[in-house]
Amino acid sequence: MSVVKSPLSEADLKTVGDALRGALVDLIDLALVAKQVHWNVVGPRFRSVHLQLDEVVATARQHSDTVAERSSAIGVSPDGRAATVAAQSAIGSVPDGWIKDVDVVRTLVDALGAVIVRMRERIDATEKPDPVTQDILIGVTADLEKHAWMFQAESA
Repeated sequence: MSVVKSPLSEADLKTVGDALRGALVDLIDLALVAKQVHWNVVGPRFRSVHLQLDEVVATARQHSDTVAERSSAIGVSPDGRAATVAAQSAIGSVPDGWIKDVDVVRTLVDALGAVIVRMRERIDATEKPDPVTQDILIGVTADLEKHAWMFQAESA
């Protein structure tokens, strides 16, 4: 049941809704992973990596809200429940306990890379059915690619 009438056809709504739901899952998990390693990072670059992780968390949280609200606006109920995120995220699990700064950087490079690949697929999928959603996903991806670049530079 949808209480919001979408301007999109049923087929387009399915494509766009799937893209938005997937983006929401990945962004929520990215924020969780970044916060988890933020709390557990250790090593000589602790402070710089610790602060950089908070920037990723802020970006992921901001964009997850935008994505969820876009989903609602077109009549697709957003699903950010823990079970949904755990079952559908592209991001691998992070180790328990303290994590050396170099391993945190590698973890974020991998997590961002996995999310970016899926975001680019969603950009392609939403080009024709909903350029408005595509534009949002392009903005999300641009910000994530900037974070990926910065973490990659940390590991050089």
